[in-house]
This record gives sequence, C-alpha cells and structure tokens, in this order.
Amino acid sequence: MSAAPNQPPYPSALAAWSSVIILMLAYVLSFIDRQILNLLVGPIQRDLAINDTQMSLLMGLSFALFYTVCGIPLGRLADTRSRRGLIAVGVLFWSAATAACGLAKSYGQFLLGRIGVGVGEAALSPAAYSLIADSFPAERRATAMSVYSMGVYLGSGLAFLLGGLVIHFAQQQGNVQLPVVGEVRPWQFIFLLLGVAGVLFTLLMLAVREPVRRGVSAGQAIPLAEVGRYLRSIRRTVIHHNLGFAGLALAGYGSSAWIPTFYIRTYGWDAGQVGVVYGSVVAVCGCLGILSGGRLADWLRRRGQDDANMRVGWYAAVGALPSVALFPLVNDPWLATALLVPSVFFLSMPFGVAPAAIQELMPNSMRGQASAIYLFVITLIGLGLGPTAVALVTDFVLGDPAALRYSLAGVSSLAVLSSIWLLGRGLAPYRASLGTLAQWSAAR
Repeated sequence: MSAAPNQPPYPSALAAWSSVIILMLAYVLSFIDRQILNLLVGPIQRDLAINDTQMSLLMGLSFALFYTVCGIPLGRLADTRSRRGLIAVGVLFWSAATAACGLAKSYGQFLLGRIGVGVGEAALSPAAYSLIADSFPAERRATAMSVYSMGVYLGSGLAFLLGGLVIHFAQQQGNVQLPVVGEVRPWQFIFLLLGVAGVLFTLLMLAVREPVRRGVSAGQAIPLAEVGRYLRSIRRTVIHHNLGFAGLALAGYGSSAWIPTFYIRTYGWDAGQVGVVYGSVVAVCGCLGILSGGRLADWLRRRGQDDANMRVGWYAAVGALPSVALFPLVNDPWLATALLVPSVFFLSMPFGVAPAAIQELMPNSMRGQASAIYLFVITLIGLGLGPTAVALVTDFVLGDPAALRYSLAGVSSLAVLSSIWLLGRGLAPYRASLGTLAQWSAAR
C-alpha cells in the first residue's frame, strides 16, 4: 500500500487485513453479548418478573448510557495510548460483565451487569477505527471500515441464531447443572458461556500490530480546548452527520430489539423459529448491505465524489424508508420477512461509511475522540432510545401488547425520515469541512 510523501508506508495487505478480521471478530463478540437479550425476552421477563419497559431498559438505555459516557475518555486514550492494549482490556471487562448477567438473580443485578457490558465495549470502536484508519489509504478506508463493521450484523445474526438454539435446547433439556455455579436456567447458561469465550478471545489480540500513526500531530495529546475549537469549526457537518446516522441507528436498534417479539405476538411463531429466520436475514443482508455501502463509497470517491461517505448514508436512508414502513403492517409472516430483506440491507449500508467519514474529517490526534462522540450520539439515540421508544408507544400510547406492529412502523418511519433530511442537508457542509482539515494541517 502506498503512502503520502514523507510518510512511512502502510502495513502490508496481509497485516492490515489480518488486523481488520481480528477486530471484526471482537465486534462480533460484542454484538452477540449486546443483542442476545433481544431473543430471550420471554424467559428473562418470566424469571425476573419485569414488563416491556423494564426489559427495554436492559436492552438499551442501561447499556447505552454508560457506553456513551465512558466512550469519550476512552476515545481520548485511543489517540495517544496503545489501541491494541485498550481493546484487550475492554474485551476482558465486558466479558466478565456478561458472565455476571448470567449469575443475576434479580432485576437490579442484571442491570448492573448490563452497565458493565456497556463500559467494557466502549473501549473497542474508537480504538479500532483509529487503528484501521492508520492501516489503509483513504481510497480503501471505507471498505476496510465496512468489513470491521460487519461485526454488527454477524454478531446480531449469531445472537438470534444462538438464542434460538438455546431456547430449543431448553425445551429439550431444561435447566443446566454447572460445576461451582450450580443449576442455571438456559438463558443464564448462554451468558456464562459468552463470558468465558470473551476471556479466551483476548489471546487473539496478540496478533494485532499497532500501525504507525499518520498526519500532523499524530499521537500527541491535543488540549481539549483545541479539540473543542476544531469541532466547533465544523459543527454543521458534525451535527448533520451524527444526528443523521443516529436516526438510522434508532430505526435499526428499535426494530431489532422488538422484531422477535413482534413475530411471536403477531404471527404466533416460537422463539426458536424466529431466531433462525431473523438471525439469517440479519447476518446475510446486514453483511451484504454494509459491504455494499463501503464499496460504493470507495468507488464514488475514486470518481471525484469527496462527500461519498455522507452521500452513501443518504442513499441508504432513502432506500430503507418503504420497507421500514411496510414490513410490520402485513398480515403474512413470510411477506413481512421478504420486506425485512431490503430493510436490513439499507439500514446496514451506512455503518461502515459513517466512521470512515469521521477519519476523513478529523486530524489523527482527534480521531478517537471524534469517533467516541459519534458513538455517544448514535448509541444514546439509537440503542438508548430506540427500543424504549417502541416500548413506550406500545405500553402507553396504544396500550396493547398486540399493537407492537404499529409502534414498530411509526417509530422507525419517523426516524428514517429525519435521517433523509439531515444527511441530505449535510452534504455541502461535509465538503467544506474537508477544506477545514487541510487548513488546520497547513497551520500546524
């Protein structure tokens, strides 16, 4: 891989892509830990005696609040410290917290475990984005970011598939007897198993090599005041970018949290069947969508579209709207599944190009912090509000658990419409902000 004059060469293709694959596997693991809850709503509600709104807090806000708050200081560490070491510590922490969820005997204990998962996972993406950005030139970066971000959809899909298998196992075998721990429910067993898998995974992080940091002031601790001034200078881009992609995240997280329950309540499917069908759709269509988004952005960039990363997000929002609005409203479960295919495809497209856009906009020494702010916004709005917004409309506006389909359609459609407007309005400021970076670098 070629580098700019006076810059060290990029890592070899083998080294760069090996790091991306390992980081993607870490992301897969994080999303299995994060999303497995969505298919286990029934048994967890039964054992902990909680309602939809309390369950939604476990799915979203309890995780998202601490994920976002801790992400900013951890993002600052990613700009100056070992990114590989930061990720390894984060994996160990969230894996221990996942295991703690499996030992929970009350709602409060489970809530604390979910908070711990959020704190640990906050270390991953800001450091991974920065590491990948220093491993690939700009014209290949969106594809590399998209491969890493495939972990979202592989992890979510595997969470549903794994959850379906656990439920099937429970129906056949009942509770599990473990050494030391004693008898546990099947849903508790899967959390314990995931915790052990995460601890073992940290050994793989030894194969990741730190690339050389690139650009003006790379690796330096830039004062927070200067970071703030730079962000204010491109604030129109930051606002349109972060909030625009957050609307798509709200639609995606809000839907994925409740789609299994929607199939169970609306069509009478069992959780095992939902896990296999929906998990397959998420894993296949999500990966195809996010890879297509990255490839399209790199293709547009090579043809002179400087706003390619932002533009692909806008294309995805427009493409997602019809299927997002329609799939919950049809009466046939297989037609709903067919409409889910384009919904998942388009909603997944932006989440490789969105972090790639940040790497283009920010100096190297601010990338981790800007990535953490982006993750703060999309996680708090998407994961924090998405599942809870759907639950609140179901519980307090419609007042009927069977009306979940209308909550899904209404909340997701409004979120995607807001993204169409925000991302479209953000294209011109985005192009202007690229010039701001060039001026800042020249001044330094």
